Amino acid sequence: MANRSFILLAIVALVTALGVAWPPFYTIGLCLLVLVVALIALDAVMLFARGGVEASRSCAERFSNGDDNEVVLHIRNSGWVPLRLHVIDEAPVELHRRDLSFGMSLDAGGERSVNYSLRPVRRGRMDFGNIVVVAETSLRLAQRTFRCPAAQQVKVYPSFMMLNRMEILSVSNSLVEAGIKRIRRVGNNTEFEQIKDYVQGDDYRTINWKATARRSQLMVNVYQDERSQQIYSLIDKGRLMQQAFNGMTLLDYAINAALVLSYVAINKDDKAGLMTYAAQFDTFVRAGRQHGHMRTILENLYHQQTEFGEPDYAALCKQVNRYVNRRSFIVMFTAFSGMSDLNRCLPYLKQMNSRNRLLIVFFDDVEMRRFIDSPMEDALDYFQHVSAERYQYERRLIVSTLRQNGIFSMFTTPDQLIVNVVNRYLEMKSRNQLT
Repeated sequence: MANRSFILLAIVALVTALGVAWPPFYTIGLCLLVLVVALIALDAVMLFARGGVEASRSCAERFSNGDDNEVVLHIRNSGWVPLRLHVIDEAPVELHRRDLSFGMSLDAGGERSVNYSLRPVRRGRMDFGNIVVVAETSLRLAQRTFRCPAAQQVKVYPSFMMLNRMEILSVSNSLVEAGIKRIRRVGNNTEFEQIKDYVQGDDYRTINWKATARRSQLMVNVYQDERSQQIYSLIDKGRLMQQAFNGMTLLDYAINAALVLSYVAINKDDKAGLMTYAAQFDTFVRAGRQHGHMRTILENLYHQQTEFGEPDYAALCKQVNRYVNRRSFIVMFTAFSGMSDLNRCLPYLKQMNSRNRLLIVFFDDVEMRRFIDSPMEDALDYFQHVSAERYQYERRLIVSTLRQNGIFSMFTTPDQLIVNVVNRYLEMKSRNQLT
């Protein structure tokens, strides 16, 4: 029964109890009791006699991590009376959403759809439950609960929605609105293609004198723009990458940035690859740009998880030298606890940088900066602020140390990671600094 029924029965009981003092109230109470019971029975008949409520859910089989993913509920009243409905969707427990309830009214035979969005902050499998619908008639004296089977499994992948947005923006020439800079290519980066006969108008600086001497006629070298450079995303999965920002770990931010960087690199006619590491060298996807290569990178990023061990940079350097057999541009997403952490791995970073072009990307602590900007009230606050400022000073010192050793670096907040990494790649590409 509904709450209104209990309220009416309580009123009937009160009127009947007054009959102890005034006997006419006892008779009135009995009459009211018969009337209320009859109304409840009539309401129950209208609810349970024929028909019911049908509900279903439609959503994508793959969700994009860190993005709003649309879910649609379809509700249909197959009964013969209008109904007031309270719809509850059993969302995956990982999302901690307990507010997915919707009220509506449906005429007999009517249908309605409800749209809402879910924003997952972790990758992996998630399970939806059933759709629960509590129905009432206009009398609101009885309730009927429909548990509509709607169990569904979805997989949360790295942020592929960002790729879709960038593709749309590139078609509409609106990349600047997303923060991606348009950078004019500086200089000329070419590679040898062939030798051909000299014709009027060829650049005399490209004359091949050895071939000219052999053929007894002018021969020139033909060059073409070097279009295919290898771009690797190297992702640290150590314990420091478990830090969270806006509900997502640093690893998830790095994965999303690596996915977008790979997409941009392939669209710039470069080859994109992937490497992950922690205590051991883990995933390796050789750089390529063939059809379906982005799908391969996406599937390899899907199952990556942080580990509690410390990264082994000696083993990492050895494996990178083994698998990357051509000078490449490597974007390394990592986190440093301080200068001692950097000094431990600096010799291996220098060795990797000597064989490749290395860009190290690590994260700014937004909460730490906010704390430093907050006012100080007592001695404990002064001590904590000094410790926090020292922490920030070490971050700046890390950037300076890497620069002194000829290693490119970037210090960025997690929410600006994708835009900053893509802009840095485009900038270095325009300046021929990728290799």
